[in-house]
Formats: sequence, structure tokens, C-alpha cells
Amino acid sequence: MPPKPSGVLAPERAAGHTALLIIDMINCWDFPDADKLLPRAAAIAPRIAALKARCRKAGVPVIYANDNRGRWRSDFPALVEESLANNSAGAGVTRTLQPGPDDYFVLKPKQSAFFGTPLELLLRHLDARRLILTGVASDQCVLVTATEAGMRDLAVVVPRDCVASQSASRNDIVLRQLEEFQKLPTTPSSRIRLVPRRRGA
Repeated sequence: MPPKPSGVLAPERAAGHTALLIIDMINCWDFPDADKLLPRAAAIAPRIAALKARCRKAGVPVIYANDNRGRWRSDFPALVEESLANNSAGAGVTRTLQPGPDDYFVLKPKQSAFFGTPLELLLRHLDARRLILTGVASDQCVLVTATEAGMRDLAVVVPRDCVASQSASRNDIVLRQLEEFQKLPTTPSSRIRLVPRRRGA
């Protein structure tokens, strides 16, 4: 079950004009190659959780972007519940990254977190101009989302320790692509600078 409301309102404006995007980590892992991707997702989940905790403390909003998997009557709370009831490894990832009542979410029909979703409008509402992209798969949904973010003139950081693909070699290839061809930083999550929210803001 999602945690009870904390009483802390989600920020109306993103501290440091930054938002954290967690892609496809809340999942039932019932797709082809899921058996290869799930262990790697489980390995990065604690690091994403630590980054999320830092973001929340700094007033940086957290947005979950997840596939609707062609289920047009689905919603995010139902996906969380289904994931928690699923196999133990997938449920463990969801428990590690349990969405809070102050977090945001979008459901996406395709790989990009922008295509067919209100993400662009949400970022505009939050005045977020920099995205920290985390999650899976790095060479599919993360890569496409990073590309589309760049097309919208958003700054993008992809922390190398918070993304994964079906194999280490595939992940290394896309990280090199992001760095060399798209000129995006892949700074480790612990070294990403977050601007704290000012008191009274």
C-alpha cells in the first residue's frame, strides 16, 4: 500500500529548476527479457532510492514514468499494487522505491516519457528545466526520453549508477553514446549537486 500522506505538500516549484524522473522501475516484469533486466534493476534500486531521498530533502520533485502496457484503463496506484503482489524480486524493487503521496507520475504508451503524456506540462508547472533521468532500460526508454528532453531544450543528467539495461555491455554502450554524441553528463548520483529549497519558499 502507498504510504499515508506525510502532510508535506509537493513543491509548487522545483528547487534548482530540477526534477528527478524514475523510469519503469515500478513494474510487473512480465515482458520479454524481463528475467535479464530485473536483477540489474534491483541492483540500481537502492542508489535511486538514496538519490530520491536527497531530492526530497532538497525540494526537488520526483516523477515516476511507467508504461501503461497497452492497458488503457490502468492507473498508477493499481500498477503499484500489482507490482507489490507480483514475484518477490519485482516487489522488492517497488518496496525500495515506494512512491510517496507527494510524488508525481505519468503513464506512457511508448518508450518516451514525453510521448502521449502530460510530462511536458507538468515540468512547465514545476518550472523544472533540468531532468535527472534514472531507471530502465537505459538503451531504450531512458535514451529516448533523454533525446526528447534535449529537443525541448531541457538540461539532462543521466547518473551512470542509476540506469541499467539487459546487460552491462549494452548499458556501457548507451552511456558512451550519451556522453560522446549527445554531450550529456553521466555524473554518479552521489556527486550530483542539488540546490536546497530556501526556507520559507
